[in-house]
Amino acid sequence: MTSAVPQPRTDAGSSAARSGRRSLAAALLFGSAGAAVALLASRQGWAEGTAAVAGGDLPLTAKGSDVTGAPAALAVVGLAALVAVFAVRRAGRLLVSALLALSGAGTVAAAVLGATADSAGSALDEKAAQVSGDTAAGVEALSHTAWPYVAAAGGVLILVAGLLALRYGRLWPGMSSRYERDGTPRARAVRAVDPDRPEDLWKALDRGEDPTTGGA
Repeated sequence: MTSAVPQPRTDAGSSAARSGRRSLAAALLFGSAGAAVALLASRQGWAEGTAAVAGGDLPLTAKGSDVTGAPAALAVVGLAALVAVFAVRRAGRLLVSALLALSGAGTVAAAVLGATADSAGSALDEKAAQVSGDTAAGVEALSHTAWPYVAAAGGVLILVAGLLALRYGRLWPGMSSRYERDGTPRARAVRAVDPDRPEDLWKALDRGEDPTTGGA
């Protein structure tokens, strides 16, 4: 009887590598797109209304940044965390991935809360007071736009990127070793010295080398 020779099992390793590449590409896409969407939506009008002034009714619009600055700030934090994932390893990567996910969740919550009547109405009341010069002035016919929910959708994308980082981050590559400093001196390539070229001799002396030994 002949026994079968066991073959090396590479399927698991190649499958993990493919999962790592796919999840990395998806996290980069979702995270960057989500931050861009949240930042863009924060600059748009979230609420509209009219204020009574001497000349009649004046239409007013409150941008997302007027209502709340939290979605934009959290989107920036999420984008920074997405970049920082590749600069850390092990426990540090896990913590940064958790921060990325929390930034996405916070962006969603802040955007949804910013779409409520109280938050948007307060921002419009401040604009009405500035326009009319009356601190007691308010807005009428308050309405909301879809932009707060667009910002929330951006937060969902950031959250998905964070969840991918938590699940597959250990398979992702880290910062190149040439950018990591461990305090050890770097070995320099020794250039051969041509004794027939005086400039090579002088350069060797400047480097502290003995040109008579051929740079050894």
